[in-house]
Amino acid sequence: MKKELKYLVIHCTATPQGREVTSDAIRAWHTAPYPKGRGWKQVGYTDLIHLDGTVERLVDNNEDAWVDDWEITNGAKGYNGVSRHIVYAGGLDKRKKPKDTRTEAQRKALAEYILNFHRKHPNVRIIGHGDIPGVNKACPSFNVPTFLKEIGINQ
Repeated sequence: MKKELKYLVIHCTATPQGREVTSDAIRAWHTAPYPKGRGWKQVGYTDLIHLDGTVERLVDNNEDAWVDDWEITNGAKGYNGVSRHIVYAGGLDKRKKPKDTRTEAQRKALAEYILNFHRKHPNVRIIGHGDIPGVNKACPSFNVPTFLKEIGINQ
């Protein structure tokens, strides 16, 4: 049963700065059986933003203001049925501590992605994974409200 789209949730892959991540790796992390993966039926993100700014679609969706069952990704428990989730490669420093590791290309691609998304869905809240109540994570390792203001979005 489809539900109204309420959130765009931004994530990081929680990988060290400068390390590229493939869609195959993300699929394995999320869908491989435990203990090698999480055993989910679907990956956690609709789109992946690579280090060079390329945006790769991981899960198809129809781009409308509804989340159909076949579009659900597993990015944040309790929010999946009403959210789209995107991720950028990075989010940790070399010592595996949270750090905004976005390359200039990723910053630009993320800004374009968010601005296009916001034009299509102006009533959808754009948040970081760590901004969800009860989530105790630094993800996406940067301040989403500040970034939104920098690109001209006030929520």
